[in-house]
Amino acid sequence: MNSTFDPRTESLSENAPVVYEQPLNERMRTFLRLEFLYGQASYHGEGLSPWSTRAAVAGLLEILAITARGDSRSDVMKELERHVNVLREFQSKSGVDPARLNSLISNLGRLREDLNATGGNFMAPLRDSEFLSAIKHRSTIPGGTCDFDLPDYSYWLNRPAEVRTAEFAHWLGLIRPLCDSIVELLWLTRQNAKRKSEVAAGGIYQLQFDRESPCQLVRITLPADTDLFPEISGNQHRCTVRFLNWTDASRRPVHVEVDVPFMLTRCT
Repeated sequence: MNSTFDPRTESLSENAPVVYEQPLNERMRTFLRLEFLYGQASYHGEGLSPWSTRAAVAGLLEILAITARGDSRSDVMKELERHVNVLREFQSKSGVDPARLNSLISNLGRLREDLNATGGNFMAPLRDSEFLSAIKHRSTIPGGTCDFDLPDYSYWLNRPAEVRTAEFAHWLGLIRPLCDSIVELLWLTRQNAKRKSEVAAGGIYQLQFDRESPCQLVRITLPADTDLFPEISGNQHRCTVRFLNWTDASRRPVHVEVDVPFMLTRCT
């Protein structure tokens, strides 16, 4: 389950509702994890302190670890093409803003061209880097990236901030076509959604999905001031939501047995 904030769809107010997400297939799980890590790396990559740079590098290395498990580039290319075909079907329908629609199709086409231009080995400079490989290897050890473990990493972290941020920006730029495409695909997936007010009777809600129109992502929206949060489990066929009450970090959350109203969003 992923608790997320999308600045394009959510309010910037501190009182904005909280959204919890649950992916229902492996591809969506991978995309959500990469979106999360890309956000972490991008945010901390702009920081000026060595601690910010450490967090940025950690995010980048986790992106490399995830993308090494399969062909993420191919998966993203297929999804971009699928969304383009879906959007083109709306061109002949009435009541559609043609300028907006063409803009979305054009943007997806640009992302696909940028990703295609990277080539299949676009991450090779990162994976072949002895410097990054040493950090990755030592990161598996608690505290393994201390100054005495990696003196070259320590030296680099103590270089001027503008040098570090420029070099990290170059590394991030190598994976940007992939990650920017994933961010856009997830935005479209969240937009292509059916929202409905529901009530979890006794704190539990169950639903089944239409086999003809599989759901990829479930989103549960709750008020910002609630002391409840959902525990979501599911797959492409069915999903169960249990609401728990948060007290504090010293005690385990407990399942609530009262009716809980919430907003359910199914993303196909």
